[in-house]
Amino acid sequence: MKVVDLTTVVVGPICTRTLADQGAEVIKVEAPGGDILRFLAAGCRTPSMSGKFINFNRNKRAITLDIKKPEGLAALKRLITAADVFVSNVRPAGLRRAGLDPVALAALNPRLIHCGIVAFGEGGRYAGRPAYDPVIQSLSGVAGTFHRAIGEPRFVPMVMTDHITGLVAAQAIGFALYRRERTGVGEAIEVPMFEVAASFVTSEHLGAATFDPPEGPTGDARLLSPDYRPLPTKDGWITVQPNSNPQAFAFFDAIGRPELKADPRFDTPIARTENAAEYFRVRVEGLARKTTAEWLEIFAAADVPAARYNTIDDLLEDPHLQDVGFWRYDDHPTEGRIRRTRTPVTFAAGMRAETLPAPRLGAHTDAILAEAGYGPAEIAAMRESGAAQ
Repeated sequence: MKVVDLTTVVVGPICTRTLADQGAEVIKVEAPGGDILRFLAAGCRTPSMSGKFINFNRNKRAITLDIKKPEGLAALKRLITAADVFVSNVRPAGLRRAGLDPVALAALNPRLIHCGIVAFGEGGRYAGRPAYDPVIQSLSGVAGTFHRAIGEPRFVPMVMTDHITGLVAAQAIGFALYRRERTGVGEAIEVPMFEVAASFVTSEHLGAATFDPPEGPTGDARLLSPDYRPLPTKDGWITVQPNSNPQAFAFFDAIGRPELKADPRFDTPIARTENAAEYFRVRVEGLARKTTAEWLEIFAAADVPAARYNTIDDLLEDPHLQDVGFWRYDDHPTEGRIRRTRTPVTFAAGMRAETLPAPRLGAHTDAILAEAGYGPAEIAAMRESGAAQ
């Protein structure tokens, strides 16, 4: 499967990296200045090769084209004509001006899967507006969940809506390819960040407003409790999540409160949900009495879901991640020794055997143009004009 990738930052590259990890041939097309993600991090060995860029762009080849120049745009269209999938996070008006919209490209390649990742769906009044992850977190209610929980709006300190939207886009592309094999016809997919994030939030928190008219307020009281967090132990932190009755009752026994098993506030899942604030206070009080290690041993024996609290740095040494080979080490051809994650999904039949290092800007321009049918003189002329770099 050949994918032409006209995306930048995170939302598009996580989509195409997912496809690349699973075996697709991904051609990353960059403007002469490069994907801004190349520069959005400190501590780089090379200014244009940030850690984030390296993490989101493995298993891809890179070509640099100035598609504002006719020759550069023509080269991009030639690549798309031979592709299975075209992914972009360019605003639709820009695609239409360049003749890269779904209708125009379907005329060139009727089997093409055209996936446009946008900030807002074209059918709404926000269509065409620019946005990055914090804008979407604010608008979609992600920040609002923190406001309900802790009294002030906050962002998840990751570009969460980019990640979610990119993975939704990869899934949609997979389905479209499957359907194309049945019908022989391509597809145009719109993946809007706002709608994806709003669906993500409201699937959790629509609550009693699911019913029309509403049977109560929005929000899951458990998830919106200020104590829905790692809780302090005698010497650190722990997360424990007893949901079913056997788990909750084992938890009450463990903390020395067996009488709570008969307490009408806590004796059923719905009662514990309706009294979430009190249930969390019981957890806070009980967990403070022993060390994290002691609790982990007790909860493991009682089959109560629990885990120690990991910092980002702790993840680098987490024993389970070591067991499953989560961390991989490569010698990048220009950046030296690097640590990377493997794809978390495994297939019994295997996945791609090789791992292509994240490419330098324009690393494969000549090779990709040659594969597209350009001769040496044509490639040289495109470089001379600045249409290719």
